[in-house]
Amino acid sequence: MSIKQAKVNYIISAATELFLQQGIANVTIKDVTSKVGVGEATIYRYFSTKQNLVISVAGLMANEIRTKYFDLSKEQTGIGKIEAFYNNFLKIFEEHPEYYRFIFEFDTTVQMKETNKYEENLLPYMQDFLAAYKLGLQDGTVKEIENVELFYLTTTHAIMGLCKKLTMNSVVLNQDKNGKEEVKILIETIIYRLKNNK
Repeated sequence: MSIKQAKVNYIISAATELFLQQGIANVTIKDVTSKVGVGEATIYRYFSTKQNLVISVAGLMANEIRTKYFDLSKEQTGIGKIEAFYNNFLKIFEEHPEYYRFIFEFDTTVQMKETNKYEENLLPYMQDFLAAYKLGLQDGTVKEIENVELFYLTTTHAIMGLCKKLTMNSVVLNQDKNGKEEVKILIETIIYRLKNNK
């Protein structure tokens, strides 16, 4: 790793911590420079805008979450992998609700035309789901869905939307039990639609 890349990674890591603690809107480039001990010109040289820094943070977090939560290799059946996939959204909700708060703020502050890099980081999630679905068709544990990509997008948007709403409306460190139950019910409904009970 080059010195430049190490510096970029350090800035992204520090910015991540600030954004998660204080929210995107409340953190300035000056706050980031104070935390990492570099001048504002250095931040702008690497990222050009605060928005680009936010997108870099979002990409890093997406990769970290995928690595930590979305390893589906332990499950043997297609439906098992799919259940694990959806249940990971609940685990994140319980363990790192600040991630959903960040995504909520990200969605409302970052212009969509600049999110291509971030969306590329989310593509592997769909590939993981589609691989599990294909296995489920082969092993007979899932039902055939007419438009599986649309099903994936609809269900993940529903879960993410619910988790974002719940984390914005409650104290992050004290998630109420009903919030977790709402997420569980939504996941159970999705699995019921997919599971082949024949």
